[in-house]
Amino acid sequence: MIKKNIRRIFHLRKEKRLNFYIANFFFKHILRQNADVNWAIHYTSIVLYPQNIIRGKNVFPGDSPGNYIQAFNGISIGDFTNIGPNVGIISANHDLMNNGLHTKATPISIGKFCWIGMNAVILPSVQLGDFTIVGAGSVVSKSFSEGYCVIAGNPAKIIKHLDKEVCDQFSKSKL
Repeated sequence: MIKKNIRRIFHLRKEKRLNFYIANFFFKHILRQNADVNWAIHYTSIVLYPQNIIRGKNVFPGDSPGNYIQAFNGISIGDFTNIGPNVGIISANHDLMNNGLHTKATPISIGKFCWIGMNAVILPSVQLGDFTIVGAGSVVSKSFSEGYCVIAGNPAKIIKHLDKEVCDQFSKSKL
């Protein structure tokens, strides 16, 4: 009963245990790690330039262990997208001559109801459409803006197309 009231008062998500939020408080507010991120993230994750991240409903980049999210050029993530452990989302490369400078690129856009598998890497300027599933360990270096597919490999390629009608019915049940 006490835990339920604490979750309700502080708007804590059901799928995360209370120790996740205690660790988040310690690392963010005491040690000042990822202090400028305004949502709870795992203490082993790094989120750079969080002010350049646009998040949809129920999206919390960095809440899985070991994420590296660099949003120098911006990242947009659609509703109900899941990001697995050790995922890297990198919106800018560094200059070839000066590692202290970042190159300009278009922002990364990840659609609604996407799933980014463990150890996947998404590189600058990539656009992923709704219902794109990125297989574990994939390196996404080009866009798959049509969505409704499973991509995998290095470099990532479409390995399966998803049924658009089934996906759309699922999304209506969530909204």
